[in-house]
Amino acid sequence: MNQDMIWLIAAAVVVIAVVAYAAQRMRSRRLRSHFGPEYDQALEGFGHRRAAERALVDRARRVDKLEIRALPAMRRDELFARWQAVQAEFVDDPDSAVREAHALLATVMREQGYPTGKFDEEVELLSVHHPAALQHYRHAHRLADDRAGGRSTTEDLRQAMIHYRALFDDLLHLGMPRTAATARREVRHEA
Repeated sequence: MNQDMIWLIAAAVVVIAVVAYAAQRMRSRRLRSHFGPEYDQALEGFGHRRAAERALVDRARRVDKLEIRALPAMRRDELFARWQAVQAEFVDDPDSAVREAHALLATVMREQGYPTGKFDEEVELLSVHHPAALQHYRHAHRLADDRAGGRSTTEDLRQAMIHYRALFDDLLHLGMPRTAATARREVRHEA
């Protein structure tokens, strides 16, 4: 091989490396943008960026195989009315209200096409369409578990309800444009 051929091959290798690096960075930015805090959660859980990103892409592929659907407006209204009844029940029976809130979330998830029953699987699959609400779901789940173990207070249950509400609202709005009124309601519930 002559010197020019060696330089040409070396230049091609450098170009390929730069393109691959740029593509990887773009993919990482796209995943971080889409998954938000869930991207960081995956990084922490896997300890390595490539493994975390593979897991996030795998989640998206698994969700693509599901038939996720928005609920009809009438059904959303029914579920919202049920949520309001559960919230009202909280005053008289916080434990029962938190259990019912979780059951209502499971109903919404199931009707939208998500498998339910295993918390970790629910979190992974919900992360594809509802990444911002997942921290709320994790907090609510932890607080509810603490209460079941006798390690929490009524205030903890109130916080669990607030966290469950964040995911509930996000699930009900699947596939629906957010309105100014919806955004205001969401901000109020975040506080």
